[in-house]
Amino acid sequence: MESEEIARALAEVAGTVIRSLTDRRGMSFTTASTLGRLEREGPVRLTALAAAEGVAQPSMTQLVQRLESQGLARRVGDPDDGRVSLVAVTDAGREVLAERRREREARLVSLLAALTEDEREALGAAMETALPLVRRMVHEPDRPGDVQR
Repeated sequence: MESEEIARALAEVAGTVIRSLTDRRGMSFTTASTLGRLEREGPVRLTALAAAEGVAQPSMTQLVQRLESQGLARRVGDPDDGRVSLVAVTDAGREVLAERRREREARLVSLLAALTEDEREALGAAMETALPLVRRMVHEPDRPGDVQR
């Protein structure tokens, strides 16, 4: 496969996996992504959260209000500036995320069970190659000339 074909295939796999594994019954992708970010990065200002998630501040304000009413997020004081409040995930929010991960992993394990041993080994080798690349893509800042995501 040529690099362009690999890039297209990787993008297709990523998009398809995200769409098929997203639990549309209980929580939107943006909601789950926001909670996950709060869990990984800790309390953050609402404006920074909106920017990081790529949504308008009024939309993030509404999302955070819904999360607060569901007990999944809360506002806490900023230890560096008492006038500022930060958004933080609650223990209930962490548990919802953990349950979603368990369900997603169980579904994937079920799908993987249909593969032969050789197919599972080939997929495992592909993941060992792809995962560092994907992690680098996520953590490296955009460079001039990169396509905006």
